Amino acid sequence: MHTSVFSLAVLLAGAIPFSAYAADGSSYTMADYASVAKIDAHLHLHNAAPAFMEAARRQNFKILSINVDYPDFPPLDDQQRVAIALKKQFPQDVAWAASFSVDGSAQPAWLAATRHRIAASMEAGAVGVKVWKNIGMSLRGADKELVMIDDARFAPLFDDLARQGIPLLGHQGEPHNCWLPLKRMTVNNDRTYFKNHPQYHMYLHPEMPSWEAQMAARDRMVAAHPTLHFVGVHLASLERNVDELAAFLDRFPNAVVDASARIGQLQYQSQRDREKVRNFFIKYQDRILYGSDMAQEPGQDGAALGREAEGVWRMHWRYFNTAESFKVADLDKPVQGLALPRDVVDKIYRTNAERAFPDAWKGQP
Repeated sequence: MHTSVFSLAVLLAGAIPFSAYAADGSSYTMADYASVAKIDAHLHLHNAAPAFMEAARRQNFKILSINVDYPDFPPLDDQQRVAIALKKQFPQDVAWAASFSVDGSAQPAWLAATRHRIAASMEAGAVGVKVWKNIGMSLRGADKELVMIDDARFAPLFDDLARQGIPLLGHQGEPHNCWLPLKRMTVNNDRTYFKNHPQYHMYLHPEMPSWEAQMAARDRMVAAHPTLHFVGVHLASLERNVDELAAFLDRFPNAVVDASARIGQLQYQSQRDREKVRNFFIKYQDRILYGSDMAQEPGQDGAALGREAEGVWRMHWRYFNTAESFKVADLDKPVQGLALPRDVVDKIYRTNAERAFPDAWKGQP
Protein backbone atom coordinates (compact mmCIF):
# COMPACT_ATOMS: atom_id res chain seq x y z
CA MET A 1 0.00 0.00 0.00
CA HIS A 2 1.28 3.43 -0.94
CA THR A 3 0.93 6.37 1.43
CA SER A 4 1.96 9.91 0.70
CA VAL A 5 4.79 11.58 2.63
CA PHE A 6 2.19 13.76 4.35
CA SER A 7 0.09 10.76 5.34
CA LEU A 8 3.09 8.85 6.64
CA ALA A 9 4.06 11.82 8.77
CA VAL A 10 0.56 11.88 10.24
CA LEU A 11 0.79 8.21 11.15
CA LEU A 12 4.23 8.57 12.72
CA ALA A 13 3.60 11.80 14.56
CA GLY A 14 0.09 11.02 15.77
CA ALA A 15 -3.13 12.93 15.29
CA ILE A 16 -3.01 16.48 13.98
CA PRO A 17 -5.67 18.82 15.38
CA PHE A 18 -8.60 19.43 13.05
CA SER A 19 -8.01 23.17 13.27
CA ALA A 20 -4.65 22.79 11.54
CA TYR A 21 -6.31 21.89 8.25
CA ALA A 22 -8.48 24.97 8.16
CA ALA A 23 -5.43 27.10 8.96
CA ASP A 24 -3.04 25.76 6.32
CA GLY A 25 -5.58 25.12 3.58
CA SER A 26 -4.81 21.39 3.18
CA SER A 27 -8.47 20.36 3.38
CA TYR A 28 -11.20 21.17 0.91
CA THR A 29 -14.13 23.31 2.01
CA MET A 30 -17.80 23.33 1.11
CA ALA A 31 -16.98 26.02 -1.43
CA ASP A 32 -14.82 23.50 -3.30
CA TYR A 33 -17.62 20.95 -3.68
CA ALA A 34 -18.67 21.75 -7.24
CA SER A 35 -15.17 22.38 -8.59
CA VAL A 36 -13.58 19.06 -7.57
CA ALA A 37 -13.93 16.09 -9.93
CA LYS A 38 -15.72 13.24 -8.12
CA ILE A 39 -17.03 9.72 -8.75
CA ASP A 40 -19.98 8.09 -7.01
CA ALA A 41 -18.89 4.47 -7.38
CA HIS A 42 -22.15 2.92 -6.20
CA LEU A 43 -25.49 3.97 -7.69
CA HIS A 44 -28.43 2.12 -9.24
CA LEU A 45 -29.94 4.05 -12.16
CA HIS A 46 -33.02 2.54 -13.80
CA ASN A 47 -34.13 5.28 -16.16
CA ALA A 48 -32.24 6.19 -19.34
CA ALA A 49 -33.60 9.75 -19.48
CA PRO A 50 -30.69 12.22 -19.24
CA ALA A 51 -31.96 14.50 -16.45
CA PHE A 52 -30.16 12.79 -13.55
CA MET A 53 -26.80 12.63 -15.30
CA GLU A 54 -27.14 16.25 -16.34
CA ALA A 55 -27.61 17.12 -12.66
CA ALA A 56 -24.65 14.94 -11.69
CA ARG A 57 -22.41 16.60 -14.26
CA ARG A 58 -23.31 20.05 -12.92
CA GLN A 59 -21.98 18.85 -9.56
CA ASN A 60 -18.84 17.40 -11.17
CA PHE A 61 -19.84 13.79 -10.50
CA LYS A 62 -19.24 10.76 -12.66
CA ILE A 63 -21.02 7.56 -11.67
CA LEU A 64 -20.86 3.77 -11.57
CA SER A 65 -24.33 2.26 -11.96
CA ILE A 66 -24.45 -1.28 -10.61
CA ASN A 67 -26.83 -4.00 -11.82
CA VAL A 68 -28.08 -6.29 -9.04
CA ASP A 69 -29.88 -9.64 -8.95
CA TYR A 70 -32.49 -8.09 -6.65
CA PRO A 71 -36.23 -8.85 -7.02
CA ASP A 72 -37.25 -5.28 -6.10
CA PHE A 73 -35.22 -3.90 -9.02
CA PRO A 74 -36.20 -4.26 -12.68
CA PRO A 75 -35.19 -7.51 -14.41
CA LEU A 76 -31.47 -7.75 -15.10
CA ASP A 77 -31.93 -7.38 -18.85
CA ASP A 78 -33.80 -4.11 -18.27
CA GLN A 79 -31.14 -2.86 -15.86
CA GLN A 80 -28.47 -3.60 -18.43
CA ARG A 81 -30.34 -1.88 -21.26
CA VAL A 82 -30.61 1.30 -19.18
CA ALA A 83 -26.92 1.15 -18.28
CA ILE A 84 -25.88 0.76 -21.91
CA ALA A 85 -28.17 3.62 -22.98
CA LEU A 86 -26.76 5.94 -20.30
CA LYS A 87 -23.21 5.01 -21.25
CA LYS A 88 -23.99 5.85 -24.87
CA GLN A 89 -25.33 9.28 -23.90
CA PHE A 90 -22.59 10.07 -21.37
CA PRO A 91 -19.57 8.01 -22.42
CA GLN A 92 -17.08 9.88 -20.23
CA ASP A 93 -19.33 10.17 -17.17
CA VAL A 94 -21.10 6.80 -16.84
CA ALA A 95 -19.72 3.33 -16.17
CA TRP A 96 -21.69 0.25 -15.19
CA ALA A 97 -21.27 -3.15 -13.57
CA ALA A 98 -23.13 -6.25 -14.70
CA SER A 99 -24.71 -9.05 -12.68
CA PHE A 100 -26.17 -12.50 -13.23
CA SER A 101 -29.08 -14.53 -11.91
CA VAL A 102 -28.45 -17.33 -9.43
CA ASP A 103 -31.77 -18.99 -10.29
CA GLY A 104 -31.08 -22.53 -11.43
CA SER A 105 -27.46 -22.40 -10.28
CA ALA A 106 -27.63 -26.05 -9.23
CA GLN A 107 -28.48 -27.12 -12.80
CA PRO A 108 -25.72 -28.36 -15.16
CA ALA A 109 -26.46 -25.77 -17.86
CA TRP A 110 -26.27 -22.78 -15.51
CA LEU A 111 -22.50 -22.33 -15.50
CA ALA A 112 -22.12 -22.18 -19.27
CA ALA A 113 -25.09 -19.85 -19.64
CA THR A 114 -23.79 -17.55 -16.91
CA ARG A 115 -20.31 -17.47 -18.41
CA HIS A 116 -21.90 -16.49 -21.72
CA ARG A 117 -23.94 -13.74 -20.06
CA ILE A 118 -20.91 -12.28 -18.29
CA ALA A 119 -18.86 -12.34 -21.50
CA ALA A 120 -21.66 -10.60 -23.39
CA SER A 121 -22.00 -7.98 -20.65
CA MET A 122 -18.28 -7.24 -20.71
CA GLU A 123 -18.38 -6.97 -24.49
CA ALA A 124 -21.26 -4.50 -24.10
CA GLY A 125 -19.14 -2.29 -21.86
CA ALA A 126 -19.47 -3.50 -18.27
CA VAL A 127 -16.45 -2.83 -16.05
CA GLY A 128 -17.19 -5.36 -13.30
CA VAL A 129 -19.61 -8.02 -12.05
CA LYS A 130 -21.78 -7.82 -8.92
CA VAL A 131 -22.78 -10.66 -6.59
CA TRP A 132 -25.50 -9.91 -4.06
CA LYS A 133 -26.56 -11.04 -0.60
CA ASN A 134 -29.15 -13.46 -2.00
CA ILE A 135 -26.13 -15.77 -2.05
CA GLY A 136 -25.94 -16.54 1.64
CA MET A 137 -29.33 -15.19 2.69
CA SER A 138 -32.02 -16.58 0.35
CA LEU A 139 -30.62 -19.00 -2.25
CA ARG A 140 -31.11 -22.58 -1.05
CA GLY A 141 -29.78 -25.88 -2.35
CA ALA A 142 -31.56 -29.16 -2.86
CA ASP A 143 -30.98 -29.91 0.81
CA LYS A 144 -32.86 -26.68 1.69
CA GLU A 145 -29.70 -25.26 3.25
CA LEU A 146 -28.61 -21.74 2.36
CA VAL A 147 -25.93 -21.58 -0.33
CA MET A 148 -22.96 -19.44 0.70
CA ILE A 149 -20.64 -17.39 -1.49
CA ASP A 150 -17.80 -19.94 -1.18
CA ASP A 151 -19.97 -22.72 -2.65
CA ALA A 152 -18.13 -24.70 -5.33
CA ARG A 153 -20.71 -23.83 -8.01
CA PHE A 154 -19.46 -20.23 -8.12
CA ALA A 155 -15.72 -20.95 -8.05
CA PRO A 156 -15.32 -21.33 -11.86
CA LEU A 157 -16.89 -17.90 -12.39
CA PHE A 158 -14.58 -16.27 -9.87
CA ASP A 159 -11.62 -18.07 -11.46
CA ASP A 160 -12.68 -16.59 -14.81
CA LEU A 161 -12.91 -13.08 -13.38
CA ALA A 162 -9.52 -13.36 -11.69
CA ARG A 163 -7.88 -14.65 -14.86
CA GLN A 164 -9.42 -11.89 -16.99
CA GLY A 165 -8.77 -9.10 -14.48
CA ILE A 166 -12.49 -8.33 -14.08
CA PRO A 167 -13.42 -6.83 -10.69
CA LEU A 168 -15.97 -8.69 -8.58
CA LEU A 169 -18.22 -6.42 -6.51
CA GLY A 170 -19.40 -8.38 -3.49
CA HIS A 171 -22.28 -7.65 -1.12
CA GLN A 172 -22.39 -10.42 1.47
CA GLY A 173 -24.49 -10.33 4.60
CA GLU A 174 -26.04 -7.19 6.04
CA PRO A 175 -24.96 -4.49 8.48
CA HIS A 176 -24.03 -6.03 11.80
CA ASN A 177 -27.01 -4.13 13.25
CA CYS A 178 -29.25 -6.65 11.48
CA TRP A 179 -28.27 -9.26 14.07
CA LEU A 180 -28.84 -6.95 17.06
CA PRO A 181 -32.01 -6.03 18.97
CA LEU A 182 -33.46 -2.69 17.86
CA LYS A 183 -32.36 -0.82 20.97
CA ARG A 184 -28.72 -1.80 20.40
CA MET A 185 -28.56 -0.72 16.75
CA THR A 186 -26.14 2.10 16.12
CA VAL A 187 -27.91 4.18 13.45
CA ASN A 188 -31.48 5.35 13.07
CA ASN A 189 -32.06 4.16 9.52
CA ASP A 190 -31.23 0.54 10.45
CA ARG A 191 -33.46 0.77 13.51
CA THR A 192 -36.37 2.10 11.46
CA TYR A 193 -35.91 -0.30 8.56
CA PHE A 194 -35.71 -3.48 10.62
CA LYS A 195 -38.57 -2.38 12.86
CA ASN A 196 -40.73 -2.05 9.75
CA HIS A 197 -39.34 -5.21 8.07
CA PRO A 198 -39.08 -7.86 10.80
CA GLN A 199 -38.82 -10.57 8.16
CA TYR A 200 -35.32 -9.23 7.34
CA HIS A 201 -34.27 -8.66 10.96
CA MET A 202 -31.85 -11.52 11.59
CA TYR A 203 -31.98 -11.06 15.36
CA LEU A 204 -35.52 -12.44 15.12
CA HIS A 205 -34.38 -15.37 12.96
CA PRO A 206 -31.71 -17.33 14.84
CA GLU A 207 -32.18 -20.20 12.38
CA MET A 208 -30.42 -18.08 9.75
CA PRO A 209 -26.62 -17.87 9.42
CA SER A 210 -24.93 -15.43 11.75
CA TRP A 211 -23.11 -12.30 10.65
CA GLU A 212 -19.88 -14.11 11.54
CA ALA A 213 -20.82 -17.02 9.27
CA GLN A 214 -21.52 -14.66 6.37
CA MET A 215 -18.18 -12.90 6.80
CA ALA A 216 -16.29 -16.18 7.15
CA ALA A 217 -17.77 -17.53 3.90
CA ARG A 218 -16.86 -14.32 2.07
CA ASP A 219 -13.32 -14.43 3.43
CA ARG A 220 -12.90 -18.07 2.40
CA MET A 221 -13.98 -17.16 -1.13
CA VAL A 222 -11.58 -14.22 -1.39
CA ALA A 223 -8.74 -16.29 0.08
CA ALA A 224 -9.41 -19.05 -2.48
CA HIS A 225 -9.00 -16.55 -5.34
CA PRO A 226 -5.92 -14.52 -4.33
CA THR A 227 -5.55 -12.72 -7.68
CA LEU A 228 -9.20 -11.66 -7.83
CA HIS A 229 -9.81 -7.92 -7.78
CA PHE A 230 -12.46 -7.82 -5.06
CA VAL A 231 -14.54 -4.74 -4.25
CA GLY A 232 -16.25 -5.18 -0.90
CA VAL A 233 -19.25 -2.89 -1.27
CA HIS A 234 -20.80 -1.34 1.84
CA LEU A 235 -17.41 -1.45 3.59
CA ALA A 236 -17.43 -5.23 3.05
CA SER A 237 -20.17 -5.41 5.74
CA LEU A 238 -17.47 -4.58 8.31
CA GLU A 239 -18.89 -1.14 8.97
CA ARG A 240 -19.23 -1.61 12.73
CA ASN A 241 -15.51 -1.26 13.48
CA VAL A 242 -12.71 0.30 11.44
CA ASP A 243 -10.23 -2.05 13.14
CA GLU A 244 -12.04 -5.08 11.72
CA LEU A 245 -12.13 -3.41 8.32
CA ALA A 246 -8.41 -2.65 8.54
CA ALA A 247 -7.69 -6.30 9.33
CA PHE A 248 -9.67 -7.36 6.23
CA LEU A 249 -7.72 -4.96 4.02
CA ASP A 250 -4.42 -6.10 5.50
CA ARG A 251 -5.31 -9.75 4.90
CA PHE A 252 -6.44 -9.23 1.29
CA PRO A 253 -4.12 -6.83 -0.55
CA ASN A 254 -6.12 -7.10 -3.82
CA ALA A 255 -9.32 -5.95 -2.10
CA VAL A 256 -10.79 -2.48 -1.89
CA VAL A 257 -14.05 -1.35 -0.32
CA ASP A 258 -16.67 1.26 -1.05
CA ALA A 259 -18.38 3.25 1.70
CA SER A 260 -21.85 3.22 0.16
CA ALA A 261 -24.80 3.17 2.58
CA ARG A 262 -22.45 2.81 5.56
CA ILE A 263 -21.26 6.37 6.16
CA GLY A 264 -23.69 6.67 9.05
CA GLN A 265 -21.88 3.83 10.83
CA LEU A 266 -18.57 5.61 10.25
CA GLN A 267 -20.08 8.78 11.68
CA TYR A 268 -21.28 6.81 14.72
CA GLN A 269 -17.72 5.66 15.33
CA SER A 270 -16.25 9.10 14.79
CA GLN A 271 -18.60 10.51 17.44
CA ARG A 272 -16.76 8.25 19.88
CA ASP A 273 -13.20 8.44 18.51
CA ARG A 274 -12.93 10.89 15.65
CA GLU A 275 -9.15 10.67 15.36
CA LYS A 276 -9.26 6.88 15.09
CA VAL A 277 -11.68 7.02 12.15
CA ARG A 278 -9.73 9.85 10.57
CA ASN A 279 -6.42 8.01 10.87
CA PHE A 280 -8.04 4.91 9.36
CA PHE A 281 -8.92 6.90 6.24
CA ILE A 282 -5.42 8.31 6.04
CA LYS A 283 -3.73 4.94 6.45
CA TYR A 284 -6.03 3.17 3.98
CA GLN A 285 -6.47 6.10 1.62
CA ASP A 286 -5.67 3.91 -1.41
CA ARG A 287 -8.27 1.25 -0.56
CA ILE A 288 -11.57 3.13 -0.09
CA LEU A 289 -14.04 4.34 -2.76
CA TYR A 290 -16.80 6.86 -2.23
CA GLY A 291 -20.33 5.67 -3.02
CA SER A 292 -23.85 6.62 -1.99
CA ASP A 293 -26.04 3.59 -2.92
CA MET A 294 -28.86 5.83 -4.13
CA ALA A 295 -31.34 3.87 -6.24
CA GLN A 296 -33.76 5.18 -8.86
CA GLU A 297 -37.23 3.86 -9.46
CA PRO A 298 -37.77 3.22 -13.21
CA GLY A 299 -40.38 5.97 -13.41
CA GLN A 300 -38.67 8.41 -11.07
CA ASP A 301 -37.90 11.83 -12.49
CA GLY A 302 -34.17 12.25 -12.92
CA ALA A 303 -34.21 15.92 -12.03
CA ALA A 304 -35.92 15.14 -8.71
CA LEU A 305 -33.39 12.41 -7.99
CA GLY A 306 -30.64 14.85 -8.86
CA ARG A 307 -31.90 17.29 -6.24
CA GLU A 308 -32.08 14.46 -3.68
CA ALA A 309 -28.58 13.35 -4.61
CA GLU A 310 -27.18 16.83 -4.15
CA GLY A 311 -28.33 16.84 -0.53
CA VAL A 312 -26.74 13.45 0.12
CA TRP A 313 -23.55 14.27 -1.74
CA ARG A 314 -23.09 17.61 0.03
CA MET A 315 -23.67 16.07 3.46
CA HIS A 316 -21.03 13.41 2.80
CA TRP A 317 -18.64 16.03 1.42
CA ARG A 318 -19.10 18.04 4.60
CA TYR A 319 -18.25 15.00 6.73
CA PHE A 320 -15.08 14.05 4.86
CA ASN A 321 -13.77 17.55 4.17
CA THR A 322 -14.63 19.91 7.00
CA ALA A 323 -14.25 20.01 10.78
CA GLU A 324 -17.77 21.37 11.24
CA SER A 325 -20.25 19.79 13.67
CA PHE A 326 -23.63 19.15 12.13
CA LYS A 327 -26.76 17.00 12.42
CA VAL A 328 -27.33 13.92 10.27
CA ALA A 329 -30.45 11.79 10.01
CA ASP A 330 -28.69 8.57 11.03
CA LEU A 331 -27.68 9.88 14.47
CA ASP A 332 -29.40 11.72 17.31
CA LYS A 333 -26.38 13.83 18.23
CA PRO A 334 -24.26 16.00 15.92
CA VAL A 335 -21.17 14.58 14.25
CA GLN A 336 -17.95 16.45 13.57
CA GLY A 337 -16.37 16.18 10.15
CA LEU A 338 -13.02 14.48 9.55
CA ALA A 339 -11.28 17.31 7.65
CA LEU A 340 -9.27 14.82 5.60
CA PRO A 341 -6.31 16.11 3.58
CA ARG A 342 -7.07 16.99 -0.03
CA ASP A 343 -4.87 14.26 -1.47
CA VAL A 344 -6.74 11.66 0.58
CA VAL A 345 -10.11 12.99 -0.56
CA ASP A 346 -8.99 12.98 -4.19
CA LYS A 347 -8.21 9.27 -3.89
CA ILE A 348 -11.43 8.34 -2.09
CA TYR A 349 -13.58 10.42 -4.41
CA ARG A 350 -11.89 9.70 -7.75
CA THR A 351 -8.54 8.06 -8.34
CA ASN A 352 -9.19 4.88 -6.34
CA ALA A 353 -12.29 4.23 -8.46
CA GLU A 354 -10.32 4.92 -11.63
CA ARG A 355 -7.69 2.42 -10.54
CA ALA A 356 -10.24 -0.21 -9.42
CA PHE A 357 -12.12 0.08 -12.74
CA PRO A 358 -9.41 1.05 -15.25
CA ASP A 359 -11.68 0.74 -18.31
CA ALA A 360 -14.37 3.06 -16.93
CA TRP A 361 -15.03 6.74 -17.77
CA LYS A 362 -12.76 6.70 -20.81
CA GLY A 363 -15.34 7.71 -23.34
CA GLN A 364 -16.09 4.42 -25.11
CA PRO A 365 -19.87 3.91 -25.34
